[in-house]
Formats: sequence, C-alpha cells, structure tokens
Amino acid sequence: MTAQSCPSPNCGPRRGGAQPDMVVLHYTAMPSAEAALERLCDPSAEVSAHYLIAEDGRLFQMVGEELRAWHAGAGCWGGVTDVNSRSIGIELANTGTAPFPEPQMAALEGLLRGILARWSIPPERVIAHSDMAPARKSDPGRHFDWRRLARQGLSVWPRPGTAAPDEAAFRTALQAFGYGGEHPTELLLDALRQRFRPWAAGPLGPADMAVALDLARRFPVDRGRGDT
Repeated sequence: MTAQSCPSPNCGPRRGGAQPDMVVLHYTAMPSAEAALERLCDPSAEVSAHYLIAEDGRLFQMVGEELRAWHAGAGCWGGVTDVNSRSIGIELANTGTAPFPEPQMAALEGLLRGILARWSIPPERVIAHSDMAPARKSDPGRHFDWRRLARQGLSVWPRPGTAAPDEAAFRTALQAFGYGGEHPTELLLDALRQRFRPWAAGPLGPADMAVALDLARRFPVDRGRGDT
C-alpha cells in the first residue's frame, strides 16, 4: 500500500526516546477527507496524525511513524499518560454518523498489518480515541466495525456471555484491560459500549459485565508498558 506524502508541521520527537506500542483510531468529524487533510497540516490548528484514510481508500501520510504526532490529547491507556509519544494515530474520514465504507476499511486493514508487524504491537493495543479519553471523545464511534478487525487479528473482541452486574468488579475489570480508573462508571460503561456493544442502553447489565470480565481475563494490559 502506497501512501501519498502530505507532511504536517504539527509533530516532534517522541519524548524520552519512546517508540510506538499502540495504535489509536479516530474519525475526522469533518465533511471530507480533503478538509481534514487541510486541518491536520495547518500549523495554526496544532493537530495532526500519522495517517489519514479517505472514504475511497486513499491513504495519506502526514507524520513519520518514528515521530510524535499530535492526535490523542489528554488521556491514558494502562499506565501510559503521554499517549502521543507511544502511539501511531490513524484518522478515518467520517462524520461519525455513517458506516465506514469497504474501500476505507480494506485500506485500514492493510495499513494496520504493516504497523503491527513493524513495531511488534499486539492487537489488544489497537484502541479507540474514546477508550483513552472517554470524558472527551467518542471516535471512531458506534458505526465502526471493531469485530471485523478482530477477526483478522488486528484488534480484539470479547466472547459473549452474562455475569451478575457488580459496579466495583466492573471498574476493576476495565482497569485491568486498560481504561483509566479516574472516570465515573457511566463514562466507562459508555466507552465500553461504543466499542463492543454499540447499540446497548440502560444501566450496567449482565452482558456488559461479561464483556468487561472477558477482556480483563484474556487481554490484561501490560503495566510494564507504562510511562517511564
């Protein structure tokens, strides 16, 4: 897959000699890929990402993978609080209100395969922007097909089941998977549902509980990867 180079000035060195060990997926929430590309390369905007994928599958690279792009902002995953220094950011051209087209998803899959191989990133460290910043962000949103990525080993998906709801155990399980423990339970529940149960509603239920416990058991975050 060949990416069109569109260098953005909004980048810098990764702090402390860090290397990328996670991928963060975003949607642009803009009317077109061209509008998003212009903003991501505008020095006054002070935002960027490593890659942008258009709806038709066109791939643009704005920042080299070895550099720190400005895509994640405040938040955390596991023990990592400077997510920009430890991640590769991929923007998907989408308003957040529609499914992601087949050419775009196919391009994303090809890109992810290369990134995960180059940097030895496990699939459980491909995350949503909303995972690391549930108080601020909702991308890539409820229309994004995480299960499709998981089927190809490019992300993870929980096994179905039920378990008795228990708020304390739910919070503990989500922290074990990687979510920050400082957030209110309702925000954590919404972040989990956006990704794994996108059309669920209501209070914490047996299916939510089972998802959290399965993720914690099968994909516990490596706290040794935290900030140093």
